[in-house]
Amino acid sequence: MSAPFDTGAVEIWMAAHVPGFRGPISVEKFATGQSNPTFKLTATSGAYVLRRKPPGQLLKSAHAVDREFRVQRALAKTDVPVARMHALCEDESVIGSMFYVMDHVDGRTFVDPRLPSVPAEERAAILDDMNRVLAAIHSVNLGTTGLGDYGPQGNYYQRQIDRWTKQYRASETETVPDMDALIDWLQRNVPDDDGRVTLVHGDYRIDNLLFAKNGTECVAVLDWELSTLGHPYADLAAVIMQWALPPGEVGRGLKGVDRKALGLPSDQAFIDTYCARTGIGGIDRFGFYLAFCFFRMASILQGVKRRALDGNASNPERALELGAFVPAFAEGGLSAAKTA
Repeated sequence: MSAPFDTGAVEIWMAAHVPGFRGPISVEKFATGQSNPTFKLTATSGAYVLRRKPPGQLLKSAHAVDREFRVQRALAKTDVPVARMHALCEDESVIGSMFYVMDHVDGRTFVDPRLPSVPAEERAAILDDMNRVLAAIHSVNLGTTGLGDYGPQGNYYQRQIDRWTKQYRASETETVPDMDALIDWLQRNVPDDDGRVTLVHGDYRIDNLLFAKNGTECVAVLDWELSTLGHPYADLAAVIMQWALPPGEVGRGLKGVDRKALGLPSDQAFIDTYCARTGIGGIDRFGFYLAFCFFRMASILQGVKRRALDGNASNPERALELGAFVPAFAEGGLSAAKTA
């Protein structure tokens, strides 16, 4: 099968912009990732990863690979594990869209938080390191990393609700009553701005992390497309939202799972550990943050569905499967709202 872009053009570009690069390259597309197509490049000089904007007409502000590149490069000397960034190509004439190249990090990916392939005694340690890295992201010094202007000011949740409502409406394909009700509830229940401003990942879950091949340490955080400056509880709630979904290949959650038997922490234990690491006493109205995360994921999945219908999805069949879950996420958001 031929490569999905001009490998010769990429080799010429990398020779000019990636120190030590020596071609030729072979290309392998990663199966995961619905937003920005991602490829492993194997070259004489080593293994790299190329991540690009998808082709076709795109929603405004979506697929921001330039922001992904910037934030990961800024985090190189922090406690947040990231791949080494090499170069960003803003010249769309090279392969037809913006892209960046980074090191390939050799690690393990877990898509099932039950961690069935891991010995029981290691599961708690893996999720604890997931917790540690989340706290590290929220502890990044915005000044010394040059990320002080990485996001707009003002109430993060109001800003995000407004943004994702617009994105949802722009990609809407049919009326989802629960989604309309959830948007209305969120608009009426946005908490007052408490002044917390940190780096936020925006899509923090275990399948966006790489772990050591022979250990429990997280070695790289991936997929920073939704990162910005904002409120840290959104990332924490995103983890808990994922765990509220059914287990298995589709839901990738922990709903109904006997966590104690599997050596996995409860939601509250994970939250308490995070609070201890970040020096906060507890979190009020956690249900709001959880409802917000369900809403945001529903909006993202609606965009994935729309791209599939428009012929722009990286994996059209999978995109349509994911898009079918928009009503379920909207329902989950309304259920979380009742606990706020």
